[in-house]
Amino acid sequence: MLIDKQNIATQYQQIQNSICQNLEELDGGATFEQDNWERSGGGGGCSRVLLNGNLIEKGGVNFSEVHGLLPNAIKKSFNTENDEFFATGISIVLHPHNPWVPIIHMNIRYFEMDNGLKWFGGGIDVTPHYILPYGASQFHKHLQTICDFHQKTFYTKFKAWADDYFYIKHRNETRGIGGIFYDRLTPENTDLSWEAIFEFSKAIGNSFIPIYKNLVAQTRNLAFTPEQKQWQYQRRSRYAEFNLVYDSGTKFGLETDGRIESILMSMPPMASWVYNYQAMPNSEEAKTMELLRKGVDWVGYQ
Repeated sequence: MLIDKQNIATQYQQIQNSICQNLEELDGGATFEQDNWERSGGGGGCSRVLLNGNLIEKGGVNFSEVHGLLPNAIKKSFNTENDEFFATGISIVLHPHNPWVPIIHMNIRYFEMDNGLKWFGGGIDVTPHYILPYGASQFHKHLQTICDFHQKTFYTKFKAWADDYFYIKHRNETRGIGGIFYDRLTPENTDLSWEAIFEFSKAIGNSFIPIYKNLVAQTRNLAFTPEQKQWQYQRRSRYAEFNLVYDSGTKFGLETDGRIESILMSMPPMASWVYNYQAMPNSEEAKTMELLRKGVDWVGYQ
């Protein structure tokens, strides 16, 4: 099929609406504040933020549909001399109150240029403050099922891609338990039609709520101590470091004169940088640190 960028944007926005409605019901204590905005270079979006709910301390579900001229730095990274671009997508980050509930992030996006270059990208990943084996395994099994339905090679390839992408080099640790990450998907590198790649993108978007509900059901009612809350702040600092130093979406937004409140929506509401923090040996914190590495077989993990 011929890709219709407006149809893609419309369906992405429908996914945003569905996710926000379901998250409000799941949280049960707060509603999203909606902020419609326009980008000076062209296009705009709709940012929705939920604060201080029963479950979610801070969460954002952003939709954007932007266009205009690519800055020189982005053109150089894309190795192109073309100027006009169009990009649309959804980006989600949820920071929970309870440290036993993980941080979750999802992004689905479409990008095209006036020279005909276009692709889909995205992914979903989980960053637990405490890694619980059953939840980690169920999360990855869910992703494997979705990927296998669309193409058998996707999960193994995109899981490894996530391990590499969500790696904090200066800390020598992964951001969490990964998930899947993919970029620049086209018929040429997937053997799928544009329509099939779009269906995969939507499937990832529509997986967000069932995945998050499952993670929350296991953890939201677990008791926690003030010390465990401090550990949550410490892990949030790693999340912030990754997003500010390595995240390509943050860099793209800043380079293309994006809306700063939406770009930095992913930042946690509170974090802590304790000097030279060391987890106590054999503690739950130490056990989590030992698993923040690449190549873990989470599907088979016990």
